[in-house]
Amino acid sequence: MKNSSLPDQYYSRLIALERRSPLTAETYGLEIRRFLEWLAGECLEVAAVDAEGVSRYLECRRSEDGIDSRSAAKAISALRSFFRFTMDENIRQDNPAAILEIPRRGMHLPEVLPREKVEEILSAINTNTPLGLRNRAIYELIYSAGLRVSEAVGINVRDVDFSEGIARVKGKGNKERLIVFGPEAALWLKRYLAESRPLIAGHRHSPALFIGKSGKRLTRKGIWKNYTRFTAMAGTGSHLHTLRHSFATEMLAGGADLRSVQELLGHADLVTTQIYTHVDVSMLRENHRKFMPKLGGYVSHE
Repeated sequence: MKNSSLPDQYYSRLIALERRSPLTAETYGLEIRRFLEWLAGECLEVAAVDAEGVSRYLECRRSEDGIDSRSAAKAISALRSFFRFTMDENIRQDNPAAILEIPRRGMHLPEVLPREKVEEILSAINTNTPLGLRNRAIYELIYSAGLRVSEAVGINVRDVDFSEGIARVKGKGNKERLIVFGPEAALWLKRYLAESRPLIAGHRHSPALFIGKSGKRLTRKGIWKNYTRFTAMAGTGSHLHTLRHSFATEMLAGGADLRSVQELLGHADLVTTQIYTHVDVSMLRENHRKFMPKLGGYVSHE
């Protein structure tokens, strides 16, 4: 059985034999497609990958995609189920995901950055080179629209409408939605398209908005690695997904309603979006403690 056919075979098993709901089957199937793409990038085979390899995949999901403990638990469940399928199909004799420990599903507030720190990170990018100008456009768009890295990677040039300040992206489950970006992101995107992208592309043609030195679509790994370098230059160890968290928190702090933020982020469930209301409250509490010490809050020891 070829790797390319495994996701479809696995999906059919989830629906027909395990009686999973279509939503669960879609969620598990999407996770396994990600896993198979990662295996290909690491030159690993389904039949040979061990528990350490599966653990490395999960660590990549945490660092590059910023998944929380709940999403990590779902990923592990999907991997366990998938490897049971491979055992039934005689692809392998064991389940390397069986020994992975499912994390506790406590509520962890996502990390957010103040706007000043985000601007400091973006300003650390040298925009005097074609690749630097491209990088600035990428992160300005991610921050301005609250994009997932995979969504930024998947955008094509034709998906961007500057007259309306919107772009069409594909989110989780391959679902399309419209995102809105601000004038700052539009400015850098226009500069990238006019000054930088033609130099990077040369005579090569690609529908992708963001391309690498090869002229092909830029990868998630490339975007993540570059961001890690810029955050180090700015003196912070934040993950790229923090830009998305910061966008959502700023939207709510500015008065946007939950439903609008849910739509902009592409969340299927409003409960997922509600985590940002807790973030906003925690920020308010910290400011209260800092500026109202007489009420028994923050006390300076300087």
